[in-house]
Amino acid sequence: MTARGSKGARAAAAGIEGTVIAAHGRHYLVAPADGGAMLQCFPRGKRSEVAVGDRVTYERSSADQGVIVRIGERRNLLYRSDQFKSKLFAANLDQLLIVLATEPHFSEDLLGRALIAAEAHELEPLIVLNKIDVEAALPFARKRLAPYRELGYTVIELSAKAAPGAVHPQLDARLKGRATLLLGQSGMGKSTLVNALSPALAARVGEVSTSLHAGRHTTSAAMLYRLDALGVDGWVVDSPGMKQFGLAHVTPDALEQAFVEMRPLLGHCRFRDCRHFREPGCAVRAAVDEGRVAAFRLDLLHALQREAFEMKAFAIALIVIT
Repeated sequence: MTARGSKGARAAAAGIEGTVIAAHGRHYLVAPADGGAMLQCFPRGKRSEVAVGDRVTYERSSADQGVIVRIGERRNLLYRSDQFKSKLFAANLDQLLIVLATEPHFSEDLLGRALIAAEAHELEPLIVLNKIDVEAALPFARKRLAPYRELGYTVIELSAKAAPGAVHPQLDARLKGRATLLLGQSGMGKSTLVNALSPALAARVGEVSTSLHAGRHTTSAAMLYRLDALGVDGWVVDSPGMKQFGLAHVTPDALEQAFVEMRPLLGHCRFRDCRHFREPGCAVRAAVDEGRVAAFRLDLLHALQREAFEMKAFAIALIVIT
């Protein structure tokens, strides 16, 4: 090959576009936009801000590896954070599917925070109550979810393991044409739900984990699956199980707006900067006293406000120290 030909080949290899379909630490699996074989990529530099679902530009460093040089413009980025660290979930999403189960008992705090995250990032929230075949635990789970139904949130009941045939009629239409993140605690049945959607998707778990050198998927890596094999033309991101969902990065105003029942009340408090604690003339507290807003929802807002304040104070302290 001539020097000119070699230079042309290098130029052709640079600036390739693809989608990040799995993430584990600084290891990312990228599917090329042209439909070629997946390859393992690494970010340029020490800091990594790449998320599953990102459209990226990469340069090949070998036949099966590359370096991510640019992240495309995002419609959104869903992540959790506290004053110590943040964890990226996925980018360019349309919908958040929160997977709960009759047993083990789901965390209502986690559910509430996930709904706030969906509202703050303008994602369609969808609650799935799994394992409804555990009939003894079903009434209690329904009772706990009743306040969320009253707020207008959709709750779908199914059993991905005991009745996998019911999954498609209930979910396919809601997944069609959308990028959906499956979120929930360990043991809720997220991976079983993915398996019920398509055994072919389940078969890819081992392939993707091997490519990432990530070990068992259920404890380590987020993965994006294309659902075109089901004829629904959508994407699903299956995330590792989680226990906590910090939202310290969400601004106080955005937090208030994310509580759907409080939106009509905002701007009607006596003080413009009211945070709805003990301020006189608070419209939100009056609504709680009258039973129009649940007290546990206001408690959640206060908890999130405190966390946001603590994160801001922590950041200021770091600046002063350095």
